[in-house]
Amino acid sequence: MTSKSCPILRPITQQLVFHLFNSQGKANHHHFCSNTIHKSYWSRNRHCSHLYHGCLTPFGTRSLSTYKKNLQYSSKVQKYDRGPQSSEDTQTDFGTLDILANTPAPSTSIDACLWDGFHLNNGVKITGGMGVLLIGGKAFSWQPWIARKDNQKKLLNEKRQWEVEDETWGIFEVSWPRPDLLILGLGKEMHLLSPKTSSKIYSLGIRLEIQDTRNAAAQFNLLATERGINNVAAALIPIGWKEDDGV
Repeated sequence: MTSKSCPILRPITQQLVFHLFNSQGKANHHHFCSNTIHKSYWSRNRHCSHLYHGCLTPFGTRSLSTYKKNLQYSSKVQKYDRGPQSSEDTQTDFGTLDILANTPAPSTSIDACLWDGFHLNNGVKITGGMGVLLIGGKAFSWQPWIARKDNQKKLLNEKRQWEVEDETWGIFEVSWPRPDLLILGLGKEMHLLSPKTSSKIYSLGIRLEIQDTRNAAAQFNLLATERGINNVAAALIPIGWKEDDGV
């Protein structure tokens, strides 16, 4: 509604309300709506008549109500006490539904991710800023940055993609059978993998899963228990790794 149409609409609305609530004007309701409004309002405001045609026509006019609803707050939620816990044997023990509950964890599963290393389930501790490579039920200390020709402690290329030399994956070339899945833990944060590194791993017939180190360790523990240590491998970088500084 434009500012020019407001002075015209206000007196017409007042006349309409007064006429609708006047007992002497009930018989002239149809005549008033079809003539007075049509002549005075629609002729002067044809450009916006389509906006109010639905609410000012005789068949669409709404009556004004003076009734005020008594708004109250909803009642408080009732608490239902179910009584003491049942001792019947028919209750479901969800602990028995865990099919891996009685399956022993692999000896190379990760017990703790340290700032500068890892603790394994078999008691082995890898510290000193070294990563860990888990394959075929064996654990190896892993330092992929050593393979760089410039001797810099870097794992990211100029595009901020995680990239290492092809010699880093030499152990997978001499291992048989090769694992179906390799879980990469890239430190505290996750990064994109460079096409060079991903192509090298795929050429060995190994699928990839890329995560941060904490989630990668948890996923390796689960999948190694479920599928077996020969089907899942992991290569993890310490969570305290910093580019150019190491751990």
